[in-house]
Amino acid sequence: MSVSLSKGQSVSLVKRDGDGLTYVRMGLGWDAVKRKGFFGGFRGADIDLDASAIMYDAAGSHVDQVWFRQLKSKNGAVVHTGDNRTGAGDGDDESIVVQLDRLPPEVTQIVFTINSFTGQSFAQIQNAFCRLVDEKTRTEIARYELSQTGPHTAQIMAKVSRDGGGWVMTAIGTIGNGRTFQDLLPAIAPTL
Repeated sequence: MSVSLSKGQSVSLVKRDGDGLTYVRMGLGWDAVKRKGFFGGFRGADIDLDASAIMYDAAGSHVDQVWFRQLKSKNGAVVHTGDNRTGAGDGDDESIVVQLDRLPPEVTQIVFTINSFTGQSFAQIQNAFCRLVDEKTRTEIARYELSQTGPHTAQIMAKVSRDGGGWVMTAIGTIGNGRTFQDLLPAIAPTL
């Protein structure tokens, strides 16, 4: 059963049987706002949003990342499934798969961001969400609706953090500006 998160809320990634999740996917979906066309129909423009995963150690130092220019982490535990440049289709438009049990011990947090590489603002986007899925069972665990529209071009969506022997997902929802995750690094620091 999926949990719908609000900004700042967290959900444990420990299953009902007490085992922790080990193989998850952070999915990102969005649609372009539909505008009335010249001949009366409605259509949405192509919107190129990019999902990224930035890994941090306990001291808050950036140790690795996965994004459209680096589709795999150094040890292969985090993999970006590919760049969707339009937002077309239903469901997840971009996904990042994480094998939590294969992450190096120094990685204590993974922050997930979304950026408009082409500079289109979130005022042109609707139905945006991120969701965490148990890849073994294909079951959605948690969903966070990215409902904040406006002139910003980026958002820090959520983070997954070590919590004792398990992991916790927290919805962040901080807006920002920038074409890539590097532009968001100063805004991420207070969320760690």
